[in-house]
Amino acid sequence: MKMEFETEPLKINLTAAKALERIAAALEKLVGPPENPRDFTAADAFVFTAKAASVAPVTRVNRVDISLLRGIDQAKEALMGNTERFARGFSANNALLWGARGMGKSALVKAVHAEINRQLHASPDIQPLKLVEIHREDIEDLPSLMAVLREKPWRFLVFCDDLSFDGADTSYKSLKAMLEGGLEGRPANVLFYATSNRRHILSRDMIENERGTAVNPDDALQEKISLSDRFGLWLGFHACSQEDYLSIVSGYAEHFGLSCDRAMIDRQALEWSAARGSRSGRVAWQFVQDLAGRLGKAIS
Repeated sequence: MKMEFETEPLKINLTAAKALERIAAALEKLVGPPENPRDFTAADAFVFTAKAASVAPVTRVNRVDISLLRGIDQAKEALMGNTERFARGFSANNALLWGARGMGKSALVKAVHAEINRQLHASPDIQPLKLVEIHREDIEDLPSLMAVLREKPWRFLVFCDDLSFDGADTSYKSLKAMLEGGLEGRPANVLFYATSNRRHILSRDMIENERGTAVNPDDALQEKISLSDRFGLWLGFHACSQEDYLSIVSGYAEHFGLSCDRAMIDRQALEWSAARGSRSGRVAWQFVQDLAGRLGKAIS
């Protein structure tokens, strides 16, 4: 009798387990096989997820046409040339786009990527250039991303928006090693573009703290600043003039067919910028969105 009481629960558990297996198999057939977490044929733009070590395709990138980016002609020309050389398989530099907020740093990276792919579309021997965004908080996992991209047949622009480091953050060392100093270094099929409000990426407090506590302050300072030096191409963005600001507004208005009196648009655009205390491409875009809304139009 004792054995009967002991084996009965076991029979029930086995039956339940088999039932659960059948349910799981049925659900798997219904859902289908999992997507390849590293399928670069799905799109031309992706976002890297560090925890899953995967890339998610972005089918509709949030960007504007490169012709709408005004007042940054020198930076536009330099980044276009650098990116085209890389896409064609020639030598090119990692790029740091730094400077004033809202002046089109990240917009330029995304617009250049689209324009280069458009121009090279007619070249059957050149594959599309892939854009992979890595978030600032995932920079420590940059070596893992490089390992994934290294063996792929495409050429990749790895892009980090608003890159900066503060306090005791040491993840910048992973970036330094990837850019120039590591044993493997940057893969030949990868270029790294970053935007930052700071020319030297690291905060002033971070540099001063390191300088004050180091045995040799000058060596510590140089070690921190050397991160920016590993970008071969520096592109500075500065606050735009009133003329450039109104030119940006005009370009958006014409592009989206916002038919209004030009003098009225200029006057309202200047009032809009004065209320915000700044003139930039971002402020111009925000004004145009407001204008379009008042005219009963939707733009994107």
